[in-house]
Order: sequence, then C-alpha cells, then structure tokens
Amino acid sequence: MDLDGTLIRGTEPIPGAAEALDRSGLPVVYVTNNASRSPGQTAAHLRDLGFSAQASDVMTSAQAAVMMLGAHVDAGAKVLVVGHDSFRDLARQAGYEVVYSADDGPEAVLQGLSRELTWGDLAEGCLAIRRGVPWVASNTDTTLPTERGLLPGNGSLVAALRAATDRDPVVAGKPAAGVLRAAADLVGSRRPLVIGDRLDTDIEGALAAGMPALMVLTGVHGTADLLVADAHRRATHLAPDLSALAAPPESSHIDSAPGLDARVEEGVLHLDGLPAALDGVDLARGVLRQAWRHGVSALADPGDAARSRFVDAGLLVG
Repeated sequence: MDLDGTLIRGTEPIPGAAEALDRSGLPVVYVTNNASRSPGQTAAHLRDLGFSAQASDVMTSAQAAVMMLGAHVDAGAKVLVVGHDSFRDLARQAGYEVVYSADDGPEAVLQGLSRELTWGDLAEGCLAIRRGVPWVASNTDTTLPTERGLLPGNGSLVAALRAATDRDPVVAGKPAAGVLRAAADLVGSRRPLVIGDRLDTDIEGALAAGMPALMVLTGVHGTADLLVADAHRRATHLAPDLSALAAPPESSHIDSAPGLDARVEEGVLHLDGLPAALDGVDLARGVLRQAWRHGVSALADPGDAARSRFVDAGLLVG
C-alpha cells in the first residue's frame, strides 16, 4: 500500500481510505518512498490519521536503501547521509558509521527527502559523489502530494546532485522491485496486490516485481495518463479509490472491462455505439482495454453526445 496520494495527502487522510482497509480484512504493508520519517514515525503518523499501523507494518525506501548499501560497501563503512536524521538512525542501526562531511572520508552516500535539507548538505554530498563513492537514493519521486498541492520530492533534489556530479544513483524505492518484494515477505504474501496512485513509482514498481497493480484516482496520475502510459507502467486494475477492495477483483480489472465497438483509423481509436449506462471509471477501463489492445493512445472526438462522459471519465479535458 502506497501512502502519499493513496491513503493521505500531506497531513490529511483521504476520506474513506482507513475504513476501506479495515473492512477488507487483508494484511497490509505500508510502503512509502518518503524517507523523511522512520518506520515508527510513519506508523504513528498513520495512526493519528485513523489507520491501523505498527512500525512492523512499514517498509520505507530509506530502509530499502540501507539494505541495498550492503552490496556496495563493507560492514561498518563510513556513510554520508544527505537526508533526515531518521535516515541516519537507520544507517547506524545497520552498523554503519555516519559522517557529516565529505572531508571525513565517507565510503558511500545515502540520499533521502528532508524538508530541513540545506545547500550545505547537498554540497557535502556533491563532493563525496564526485570522488566516485557509491551513491544510493531512497527514491526519485520528483513531487510529493500534500494538502496544499504538489511539492518538490526527493527526485528533484537527486536531480540537483545528478546535474552537479554527472552521475546517476542506485535507486532503492519504487519503482525498484526489491522494496515491494521485501514488503510482501513481511506478511508472507503469496498473492500480493500493489495499490498506488503514481504510474512511475507504484505501478511501474509492481510490474517490475511481477505483481498486479491497482491504480486509484486520488493522487498524482489520472486515466488520461494511464491511456498514454508505456507497457511497463500500465496498471492491471483501476478504481476511483480504495472502496474497490470491497468489490470483486474483476470489477476493477481493466482486461475484464466491457467490450466496446472499436476501430482504428490512422492511429486514432474510434468508439461507436457506447452503452448508455457505461460511464465514469467503468468507461475509462473499457476505453483503456481497447486502446491497449489496438496499440494506440489517441482517441477520436466522441461527439457532443458522449464528450461529457469522456470528460467525467478523465479521458478528455473539459
């Protein structure tokens, strides 16, 4: 389960999300690319917003980054953390020596989101990275959904160091498959479902891990984004929100959407004779199914009678 944009927006819960999870009766692992909180802090924040969460239910991208670091440096290595103090705590708990300056001889750099990050922190990371040490980023989300709107995410800060060093980091969080497989292992899941709102992290990560993905329309990406998505970012399920967990899986399954009368002319999908009762996300799933089957992403103007239905489905801008 993704957090930002799926369960919460900044400091506010998405209406109905906690109740939907409780009603599902399913074991939940909260997987977040936000590395600015520890697992315990993340769980406490979720509990404050009405979710049933314990630290043992949380898998953060910072945890995944520390786990991955072992493939690049020896135990006890000196590590410079460009990020939150909770990230430094995770590194210490794993046995690494945390340093604060490039002059202290760090053998690796860990980078994660911190709202208190300064130019000086980025400068120390830049100097260490330019010396050639391994660089592991918790995630590369360019934006962070909040109650005020989209704010700069860790990916924006990673981009600054990428531009300053001409290097690319190893990325730990979604869309890397490892963090999701580790999350499934926490509860011994044999049939995990990844739920999220972002194509470039949640959905791409799920497909990389070989897991089905439910995309909810409560965060960053919408159905129009899904329509033009590359194959490695195509959700298997689509729903407005987490209320879908109370319905049979096929009701949100894109490949199980109603068949539509479709034809392709010059790379454009034409849909004729749309059922009058088909609208909203149901219509979106039907259109997505046909568009992907025909290998197109452009839709013909549906005409005045159906245009408002396509707008309501998020497939067209009103």
